[in-house]
Amino acid sequence: MSQEEICILIPTLNEEESIQPVIQEFKELGYDNILVVDGHSIDKTVEKARAAGARILIQSGSGKGQALKEVFGHINERYILLIDGDGTYLPSEAARLLKPLLEDRADHVVGNRLENIQGGALKRLNMFGNKMINRFFAIIYRVPLHDILSGYRAFTSEGIRMLDLSMSGFEIESEMTIESVKKGLRIIEVPIAYQPRSAGTKTKLHPFRDGLKIILTIFRMAKTENPMFYFGLMGSLVGMIGFLVGIYVARDWFLWRIEHIPLTILTAILIIVGFQLFMIGIQGDMMASLHREMIRELHRKRR
Repeated sequence: MSQEEICILIPTLNEEESIQPVIQEFKELGYDNILVVDGHSIDKTVEKARAAGARILIQSGSGKGQALKEVFGHINERYILLIDGDGTYLPSEAARLLKPLLEDRADHVVGNRLENIQGGALKRLNMFGNKMINRFFAIIYRVPLHDILSGYRAFTSEGIRMLDLSMSGFEIESEMTIESVKKGLRIIEVPIAYQPRSAGTKTKLHPFRDGLKIILTIFRMAKTENPMFYFGLMGSLVGMIGFLVGIYVARDWFLWRIEHIPLTILTAILIIVGFQLFMIGIQGDMMASLHREMIRELHRKRR
């Protein structure tokens, strides 16, 4: 395999302190096809990336997700290696992520940072949030991945074209993983190192705001991959509210013969809606299972 078949894709935003060493290390490893997609940096990121020998694409909008969706349409190489430009990932580990693709064992490889985090690279709050999000993902999608938010990944170009991506921000990592699961792509995790950010660079991630967006993305996309969880959870919540209101109505009636006609009607409505949502979840789960089987059959025929 020629390394010209591999596109090193680096999304950037104000990474002037780290982008040049990242590109230079890839060059030293023999990877000359390096594409930087920049989100309108106001520092010298673009100039330093171009001086280091990378091709530059300025995204038309804003946000990491929007950048990746736009740039994927410009890549014709067979393999794509995605890495952040902040110096937290090691270019020397590129071969580790590409190997499962080259051996045709995977369509999407995720670098698991949580296996080897260097001191100070991830705050305790971020570590806790990552673990909770990964556990939430595993429960809903029934796939035992440990780092769905990793920014170091490798894809086949064929696999990336199958993904229907819509997120514009940091939710893009979780969306790429979920879409890969939904489309039946083979996903493999490999352990990688994760280093502290280069001096002078600042994270663009807001733990609470972006964490909530990621959780909502995982939950919202569950309606087509795990409808039983999505509709069953909502149905259970609605039904539980109806049950509690019903207990209040029944207590007042049996103890003091106080009638709550509007609340009685509300109780009936909530319980019926909860039951209907639960039934929708069961029917959706049957359809999702059929869809997954069709996708697996299409992949078998394609291979």
